[in-house]
This record gives sequence, C-alpha cells and structure tokens, in this order.
Amino acid sequence: MNAPVVGFAGMSHLGLVSAAAVAGAGFETVCLDTDQKLIASLRKGALPIVEPDLAELIKTNGARQRFTSSAAELAACDVVYAALDVATDAEGRSDASALRVLIDSIIPVMHDEAALVVLSQVEPGFTAALVSPPTARRYYQAETLIFGCAVERATKPERYIVGCADPSRPLHPQLRTVLSAFKCPILAMRYESAELAKISINCYLVGAVSVANMLAELCESISADWSEIVPALRLDRRIGRFAYLAPGLGIAGGNLERDLATVRRLAGANGIDAGLVEAWTRINRRRRDWAAKAIQRALLDRKPSATIAVWGLAYKENTHSVKNSASLATIAQLNGAQIRVHDPAVAAHLINNPNVASFDDPMRAIKGADALMILTPWPQYRRVAPVEIAQALNGKIVIDPYAVLDPIAAAKAGLACFTLGRRPVAPR
Repeated sequence: MNAPVVGFAGMSHLGLVSAAAVAGAGFETVCLDTDQKLIASLRKGALPIVEPDLAELIKTNGARQRFTSSAAELAACDVVYAALDVATDAEGRSDASALRVLIDSIIPVMHDEAALVVLSQVEPGFTAALVSPPTARRYYQAETLIFGCAVERATKPERYIVGCADPSRPLHPQLRTVLSAFKCPILAMRYESAELAKISINCYLVGAVSVANMLAELCESISADWSEIVPALRLDRRIGRFAYLAPGLGIAGGNLERDLATVRRLAGANGIDAGLVEAWTRINRRRRDWAAKAIQRALLDRKPSATIAVWGLAYKENTHSVKNSASLATIAQLNGAQIRVHDPAVAAHLINNPNVASFDDPMRAIKGADALMILTPWPQYRRVAPVEIAQALNGKIVIDPYAVLDPIAAAKAGLACFTLGRRPVAPR
C-alpha cells in the first residue's frame, strides 16, 4: 500500500496546524481553502495566526504541504479532513452551517475509497447525521487544539479519539496508517461517544479551573496562599502532577464556553440536572471581574483618572485570539482612567475607547503610569526585572493575577503586587 495522501479542507487555526503536523510526519498533504487571498499568503509563508513553531514546521515541510483553492485537488487524497473552525457566539452557541457547506462541497470530488474525517468541534449527532459518504468511510476525530501550544499537541498527541459507525470493525486502512505514524493510542468508539468525549474533557478542565478559582478566592480572604497548597495537591495520586490547578480570570477563548453551552442544552433536552455547569459558570464570571475590582480598590477609588498600563490583550499567551478576553473585559470597566496598552500579537484598535493608547514597547507603556496590570502572562513579560518596572512606574501598584513577577523580588523593588490566590504582598 502506498503512503496515503491526506487532504485538509479549511485552513483555519485547526486545519492549518493539523495539516502541518501530518505533513511533518512525512505524508503528502493537500491544504484547501476557498479564500484565494489566504492561499496566496500561505504559499508565501505569511500565516494568519500566531502559533509558536508553526511557521518553522511549514517551512520544513516544504513541497509535502501544498496549498490550493481548488477542491478538485482533493481527488488525489485517500483521507480528507474537514477542519474548519466552528464559530461560536457570545453565549457559546455553535453555528456549524459553514462546516456543512464545506463538507457538501468536498464529498463530490473525493475518490470512491477515500475516508472523510470530521475534525471540527461539533455537537453529538453531527457526524452520524451526514448523508454521505457511507459510514464505512465516515469518521469523527476529536481535535486537541490548544492555542499557544497547538504545534506540540498536534505533533506529539497523547491519544486519538476516533468516532465511527461500528467501533468493533477495523478503521479505514489509510486513516489508520496516518494515525499510527504518531505512535500514540487510538481509541475507536461510536460517533456520539467521540463527539461527547471532547466535550467531557473540557468539562473536567472547567471543573478543575472552577475549583482552583473558588479556593484561590478563599485564600485571599483568610491569608492562605494558593501557591503553597498546589504542591500538596499535585502529590496526591487522585489529583496528580498534570492537574490544572492554576486560578485565572474566568474561562475564555470560546471553546470551553461552547462546550458548557452544549451540555446545558443537551441536559435540558433530556431532563438532566446541569446545576453543576451553572455553578461553574457563576464562579468563572465572578473571577472575571477580579482585576477590575482590585485596581478599583487599590487606586481608582482615590484617583479615578489615573494612568494605568496594561500588558496583554489576548485571552492567553502565545495567541492572537481575544475571544472572551478577560483583559478586554477588564479595560471596559476602567471608566475614566487613561489606559496605555501593549500586546505582542494583538492590535489595540480592537478596543473602542478614546482613553486607550497603544505602545509597541512594554516599557514605554508603563513609563510614568500610576499602576501596571499584567493581564496576559506573555513569556517576555516574565523576563522584565521587577526593579525595572518599579523605576519606570510613577506608582507602585501591580495587578499581577498570574504571578508573572516573582513576589519576593517585586516586594524588594518596592512594588505592591496583587495576585490571584494570595493577599497582596506589601513592599519591603
């Protein structure tokens, strides 16, 4: 059997990263998108997304990974992934209409033995409801995209979750060849189980985030320190060293919100109590306001027109996405303050506020400001010494929810740092 040719339809974040990983594993890969301008940019090496190591991987792939706007080129593919990002609204509701249109456009050009794999995040029942191709050549594969570390996740997967009509039957041989190249477990299950598996993973993640956020807030009230508690949790086998224990400013990015909305809808339709999901939502909405309340108490109550520097606009580091960004939500609450922002990947024009000024250098942004808020933990911010921050600021207040700055070094520099999970560290 010749090595399969693999197609990816939809050069969204998911499609572009996934295709690059498959090409990196040695397979000829056809990357389709109907946006001709996007394809022209990709051929030149200009990427529409910020993702560490992606540009280098695509460059290394060379001719193995080719970009096209012609669906006819998928006729040469033995496995075709539908990999379009599924849009969500502010409430987390998905709209898969564009994905359905994409699938309808690629099925007619696929050869008679090719497998179709739905890689996009969809609700349970989506893949089974497709009219074609036949179920023996129709699959769903749970995506594992995480913004900011997507390349590592795609090239070194923990496992593959594959939905099929009959999990007792062997997988399509060409699809198995592709998946086996990554040398990880392949978990075959029925369509609906695989579609719900991805949602289940995200629900457990939200549960962990919610517990961390709740207990971190309790720490702030009783003089405990969440960072001291975390090592004890990691050494408990029931929780483990890989558990997500970092508190944050609520959940963001769109994917987790979407899956919670899906669970609420399915639970409601089937008479199942989803009160736990509602509790998670309340906890995370409450923590989203943490930074705004902290700066209000520390500074704005006495100086409403203060100048505040904000480092970070993206919803997390190493991405350009601002979907449900806690930083943007915080800035929207700083009425009357003068805001000076820096983000290495996000342009400040996304903020419709005349009091916001953008800077291309984080140190220029904080020069003379009354306070600094580090709302996205970009790696370059960790490299700035607290003493440099203290020298540049006019004031000494730093809202640092993610503990980007070393608390002892910050205190020695004279900074008053406010961090999730502990009471403010007073300057020494």
